[in-house]
Amino acid sequence: MTSTTPSISQSHEQLGITGMTCAACARRVEKAVKKLPGVSQANVNFASEKLAVDYDATLLPPERIRAAVSEAGYGVVEAAKPGQVVIPIGGMTCAACASRIEKILLRQEGVEKASVNYANEKATVTYNRDQISLADIRLAIERGGYQALSAESGVDADRARKEKEIQSLWSRFSVAALFAIPLLYLAMGSMVWWLPFPIPALLDPMRYPLNYALVQLILVLPVIYVGRRFYSVGFRALLALSPNMDSLIAIGTAAAFIWSLYETVQIVFGYLPEVEGLYFESAGVIIALILLGKTLEAISKGRTSEAIKKMMGLAPRTAIIIKDGKEKEIAIDEVVVGDVLRVRPGDKIPVDGSVVEGETAVDESLLTGESMPVEKKSGDKLYAATINKFGTVTFRAERVGQETALAQIIRLVEEAQNSKAPIAKLADIVSGIFVPVVCLIALGAAVAWFLATGDIRFALSIFIAVLIIACPCALGLATPTAIMVGTGKGAENGILIKSGEALETARKVKVVVLDKTGTITEGNPALTDLVPAPGITKEELLRLTASAEKGSEHPLGEAIVRQAGVDGITLAAPEDFKALPGRGIEAKVGGKLVQIGNALLMSNLSVDVKILGDTVEKLAEEGKTAMYVAIDRKAGGVVAVADVVKPSSAAAIRELHRQGMEVAMLTGDNLRTANAIARQVGIDHVLAEVLPQDKSEQIKKLQVGGRIVAMVGDGINDAPALVQADVGIAIGSGADVAMESADIVLMHSDLLDVSTAIQLSRSTIRNIKQNLFWAFIYNTLGIPVAAGVLHLFGGPLLNPILAAAAMSLSSVSVLTNALRLKRFQPHQA
Repeated sequence: MTSTTPSISQSHEQLGITGMTCAACARRVEKAVKKLPGVSQANVNFASEKLAVDYDATLLPPERIRAAVSEAGYGVVEAAKPGQVVIPIGGMTCAACASRIEKILLRQEGVEKASVNYANEKATVTYNRDQISLADIRLAIERGGYQALSAESGVDADRARKEKEIQSLWSRFSVAALFAIPLLYLAMGSMVWWLPFPIPALLDPMRYPLNYALVQLILVLPVIYVGRRFYSVGFRALLALSPNMDSLIAIGTAAAFIWSLYETVQIVFGYLPEVEGLYFESAGVIIALILLGKTLEAISKGRTSEAIKKMMGLAPRTAIIIKDGKEKEIAIDEVVVGDVLRVRPGDKIPVDGSVVEGETAVDESLLTGESMPVEKKSGDKLYAATINKFGTVTFRAERVGQETALAQIIRLVEEAQNSKAPIAKLADIVSGIFVPVVCLIALGAAVAWFLATGDIRFALSIFIAVLIIACPCALGLATPTAIMVGTGKGAENGILIKSGEALETARKVKVVVLDKTGTITEGNPALTDLVPAPGITKEELLRLTASAEKGSEHPLGEAIVRQAGVDGITLAAPEDFKALPGRGIEAKVGGKLVQIGNALLMSNLSVDVKILGDTVEKLAEEGKTAMYVAIDRKAGGVVAVADVVKPSSAAAIRELHRQGMEVAMLTGDNLRTANAIARQVGIDHVLAEVLPQDKSEQIKKLQVGGRIVAMVGDGINDAPALVQADVGIAIGSGADVAMESADIVLMHSDLLDVSTAIQLSRSTIRNIKQNLFWAFIYNTLGIPVAAGVLHLFGGPLLNPILAAAAMSLSSVSVLTNALRLKRFQPHQA
């Protein structure tokens, strides 16, 4: 079952062209390039002076394209490769801040793409190094009123910064609460008869209104001071025509404070009834409640990235280096490639490398998921953060710092957490215009109520309530927090999801295509059957066969020898070994002539195999490679070798079926072998005898009708199919995380993780939808209620203090819901 597909060597290149003076020049360059063999498409943009060309790299070296342009009389300038940087951002207070920073960055010449994640407070920027420097990008962020923090600070510095921020918020909230509670008590005391402690007579608003007003003023000033950042950030953003949540808080509480100050002045001049128009308690309690909400939000946001922080903390801080025969403990950052290091039992491996001296067993469960320690000897690989269990070993450092397997895993998870899922687009659009719209609604509602009632105090209450209840934070946190927790949970389960888009697409998968070798099967031939002829024992058959195969380098022979070693059988040295191309091998073992091969060999040797019946045919139908064994030219038995199915493959495929997905197998093996494997594990569709370059074409056929297809392979021979699939899943060792063609990498080499990844995708997107629903519903219902819509029909009016409480809780509720993903447990058949 074969088909054709474009060559996997198809390349795309973009070159700058100089010397063009008109559109005719552009056409001339196009013609010159299109004449070259292997060019499928060439387009020249005269305005941007760029040539885009698609060509077959096996037929046309890129230098020939440059030469053709030069021969046509024009110059070639290499298009600058874009740089990418992740910058931690300080000073963001809401989703509108993230939106503003994105706009600031995208206005910079040379910035091609900018994405700011409010949840983990990082900006991912793709830029042209020829047009803008990293320093200019950081400066643009600083000019916008935010801090561009160092990306090299590491996990300890990041944790310290977060803890300092939380401690600062707690301190500010504590001060605010210390003054806001008596302020609220004083303001409510004259209206609530059941308060346990009566208001002092000297503060009775009816008898001593000035005392009452001045004490409230004294109590609110410390609250405003600890909340001063709302005003500095909020009004600065307002002046920059990019209002954020701080702007809403600043306007609302400032309006309450200034109006109350005006009413206090009126009381000083003898207008005593103005005491009923004080809103000092609204300003103070609103700031206290919002500081409480911000504190809880900061704590919850820290918990969303616990998984990645835990991984970053796995690497040891120091290493023991051997120089001039002496041991010296140095910081891990000082280790360079080529250093010789020593690791004692119980210590963590500091960097990736190869054993030079000694033997040990290493716990690699962090990378592979295997609970049993792996034996290590000279030449074997060691990986950072894995645990040396027994012996002392000396090894040479080969990959350090950001090049280790652990660092690559962390990088993949961080990139996924910084990315945005398509489902977040609506929330991003709304967050970008949310604050200005809320300001207009607040102003419009206040004016309307003032015109309707003539009561400026009532209108002011409406104005403040609308500004305070609106919460862009809930919208901004809805998606990134769930993605951070979801990708972190995936990493804990050995599943590396490279982007938010992959996480979202995986939930829609309808067809899962599995590569056979190394995915469904172990990938290494193993001896599966020993069928001795009458008068010969299984042990004797294995001893003679394995001894003869000792001289062979064929994978099937190696499998037989390997099994004999497992069984503890002592092998004899073969004599007169001969390979018989297309038929088998022969050798003398202990004076006996042993010949192993196919039916043709037995026929040539006139060996009667009827005594063995149809054993070979039956084994072949099971997808096994069966071989006759002749001993001294008489039938000795049959041995069969096969690439055995992984223990978890059948269960994994049952689980995919339970989730409603079809499962197909894609292999280059013959149809009989493929069908035998398919029957064992329950495959729905078999695509056999497919060449590597044709695999992507088979994926295209399965995608007809809009079906979402996931391809699971080893990420090397299956690269074209992984790229063509809607979701490419590479299954392999955690040390091989640089599988660029895959969207998801399964470190544990366990097919059950495919269903786990899809289940995690579905749980995460369901969580995001819940978050977005509550964020939209909260604002959609809360803002009209605060604007007095219910009051129009005789219903209640929302107090600004209650509005502040609701706003603070909205962000915390979204974060709490996202954190529920930490309890995710996959269902497995």
